[in-house]
Order: sequence, then C-alpha cells, then structure tokens
Amino acid sequence: MDAAGLPWAAQCAGMAFSAFSLCLVALAVVLLLVRRWPWCSCHVCRAYLTGSWARDFTNLGDWYAHLLRESPTGTVHVHVLGCTVTANPANVEYMLKTNFDNFPKGKTFAALLGDLLGGGIFNVDGDAWRHQRKMASLELGSVAVRSYAYKIIAQEVEARLMPVLADAADRGAVVDLQDVFRRFAFDTICKISFGLDPGCLEREMPMSKLADAFDTATRLCAMRGAAASPLLWRMKRLLNIGSERELKKAIKLVDELAAAMIRERRKLGFANSHDLLSRFMASAGDAHAVDDKYLRDIVVSFLLAGRDTVSSALTMLFMLLSKNPDVAAAMRAEAGDDSTPVTYEHLKGLHYTHAVLYENMRLFPPVQFDSKFCAAADVLPDGTYVSGGARVMYHPYAMGRMPRIWGADHGEFRPDRWLTGAGGSFVPESLYKYPVFQAGLRVCLGKELAITEMKAVSVAVVRAFDVEVVGESGSGACAPKFVSGLTASISGGLPVRIRRARK
Repeated sequence: MDAAGLPWAAQCAGMAFSAFSLCLVALAVVLLLVRRWPWCSCHVCRAYLTGSWARDFTNLGDWYAHLLRESPTGTVHVHVLGCTVTANPANVEYMLKTNFDNFPKGKTFAALLGDLLGGGIFNVDGDAWRHQRKMASLELGSVAVRSYAYKIIAQEVEARLMPVLADAADRGAVVDLQDVFRRFAFDTICKISFGLDPGCLEREMPMSKLADAFDTATRLCAMRGAAASPLLWRMKRLLNIGSERELKKAIKLVDELAAAMIRERRKLGFANSHDLLSRFMASAGDAHAVDDKYLRDIVVSFLLAGRDTVSSALTMLFMLLSKNPDVAAAMRAEAGDDSTPVTYEHLKGLHYTHAVLYENMRLFPPVQFDSKFCAAADVLPDGTYVSGGARVMYHPYAMGRMPRIWGADHGEFRPDRWLTGAGGSFVPESLYKYPVFQAGLRVCLGKELAITEMKAVSVAVVRAFDVEVVGESGSGACAPKFVSGLTASISGGLPVRIRRARK
C-alpha cells in the first residue's frame, strides 16, 4: 500500500472500532435490561429504573426514607442495584462493630472511587487501612496539631469569613452562602493539612482549579454508584466517552495539582511544620523516599474529609436557622456578646450550640449514605439475609427521619432533644442510631476537629449577623434539592441576605 492510502486505512480502522464499540455498549444495555427487567417487577426496582419516584419526592434520599419507614424491619432490597438498604440501628452496629470484618469497603466500592481516592484511607481495607488509620489517629490526637488547627480556624473566621459577610451586609447584596462556606472550608483544610493557602475566600473570590476539578470528580464518581450496572460506566471508561471522559480530565488535573502541592511542601521543608502532610512525611523519616502516589492519596482523602463535609453541614445549619430565628437567638444568648472571647475552652462549654449542630446533622447529614460489601453470606440482626458479595448500604439521612428512632416529632428541628443531661447539658445518642460520623472501628477521626470548626463559624456568624434565605430556596428551605455527589450539596446553592444583628 502506498503512503497516500495509509490515512484512509487508519480512518477506516478507527470508524470500524467506533462502530464495534457502540455495538458493545448497545449489547451491554440490552443484556442489562434482559437480565434485570423481566425478573424484577417489584415496585421498588421499577420506580428506581424509571425515575417515577421523583413524582412524589424531592430527592432520592427522601424516597429511601419513605421506603424504610414503611418497612417493618427498617430494611429494603433494591434488586436492580444488588443492594440492601437499612436504617435499622441493630444492623448498623452489626456491620460496623460486631461483624466488622465481614463488611469491608470491598473491591466493588474501591473500583467506583479508585480513580479519585486511590489507596487513601476511605477506599481501602485490611493492612493498608489499619496503617493509615493508626498514622491519622496519632496526628489528629496530637495536642500540637489540634492547637495548630484551631489557631488556623480562628484566623480564617476573623480575617476572611467575617469581612466577606460584613461586606455583603453593608452592600445589601445576596450571596451564595454554600459557595462562601465551601471556599472557607477549602482554605482552612488546605492550611491545616498541607500548610498552603489557596486564598479562595479573598474578597475577589478567586476560583481554585483544584477545588473545581475536585467537585467535578466527586460528582461523577457518585454517578457511577447510582448506575443500574457497573458495566455501563466501565464501558464508557473503556471507550473514553461521556461522563467518564470528563472524569478522566478532572482527575488528571487533581493529580497534577496535588503533585505540585507535594513538591511545594518538600521545597518549604517539613521538619518543624505542624500541617498533616508534613507530619506524614516526617513520620516516614526521609520524605523524599515516600511514594508520591501514597502522598497524593492522602492529599485527596484530607480534601474529601475536611472540606465538603464541613461546608455541607454549615450550609444546612444556616438554612435551618433562617426558618428558626428563635434557635439562632438562643445560640447568640449562650455565646455571649462580642466582648466574650471565643476560645477553644469557651466553645467546649456551649452545650446548646453543640445540640443545634447535632440536630442539624440528624436531619441533613453531610454524607447521606455509606456502603459496605458483604464478604460472606450473612444474616443481619433484623433477619435480613445478605448473599456473599452483595452491597449493603446504611442510610443516615433516612435514619434521621425514622419515628422508631426519634419519635413522632422526627421531622421537627428541635435541638432540645439532645439536652438531657444535668442542667440541660448535651448528651449524645448511640452512634449506631446516629452514624453521621460513622461508628465502630471506622468512626471519624476528625470528628472533634470538625465540630470545633463548625462551632467557631456558627458562633461568630450568629453573634454578628442575621441570615435570611431568599428566593426559591427560601420558600422551600427545609426541603432542598440535592445534587449528585459524595456529600450533600444544594442544587443552585443557598442564596442569602446578610443583616447585622440587632444589639
């Protein structure tokens, strides 16, 4: 063949490959329907596949909550997903504590999030998980790290968050509070975890390429988990088309920016630094010998744990306070006026504020559900049989809406339900009834740091401002529509009007 014929031959080969690939995708869809549809005609699977649940419910989580309330055991099967969903505290305790080893994250879950989370602590089991957890526990439990972290939080609140809100109040401007809190949490976690400042909450509100790419990647990874079959996203990844092509680009950017962050940390030195990345490097002896992939996975895990969860909880909190000004007033009264210094010890003594935060996350947990995989066939405490290799999901969002757990007023925002100790002090519920921070052996190591950060922000804001949700979000503020993602975020943000509090 002459040289002129080569491009044409290559074109033909490319077209043939594309046609073959499309046929494979079509065949996969047909096989999925043949496999699933005729053999699962239950109303739950049909509602999921057709999306008919959306006629009656704002969010998928609300539909799950409805199904679980109707179930005598608080457990349902979604056969088309090969998934058992539970809101039964006894089942949660069995999975997260009693028979922990039989309910790992599993290879299927690792595949869903592996491109983004890699071998990070949230995506591994066994020895890799135990090693990272031990390291993280030592660092997060350190007095030096906690002191360092609180100092950063206090500085970010005073120097960035409050001026941005004050400027909005003075201008009478409507701002997206969800965006403000995401910027605040991103700046804070980057400083605490990496000793670097992206400056996202400067008054100019600069965009961060890392934050934007991370948002895209988490959203698209969540879409993988919602697919009726992993075959669908795997085929798209193989062909590098659609959402998988977009995900690949986002993760490539995350990788590049994480690598730049690691290089910068090495250049600045780590021996006398208190940020978490430096301490992980120092604990390995020679930081230059530490595998960059290992450090990259740590960076991404810290971002996931420290930014989205905190910003989600704060956004939902002020959405609820806008509808419950009496609660905001009680928080203000407990915190004291501007002359009262907000120290770490002062925050620890704010029992009512603590109760408000927990009540907020009961109704709107930042992570609405979590999945495990059943390694060997098992029977849950409520009598539900789970086959080996099946997915089991416990659902904190639904659990917060279960009358058998919280009583007839489960739908009400009532912080007083947590003040049952002497003198109206805060008393936590069992983590298996309230698995917002997980429970058992995988309980969140950053729980206290997250609560401290949320307290510092909420106290500062309620002492200085009244926050009013406006627009459509205002009229339906207690029934927000969430976007697909690993953590809960409101579709369209949370537009608010800020006013200085009356003294």
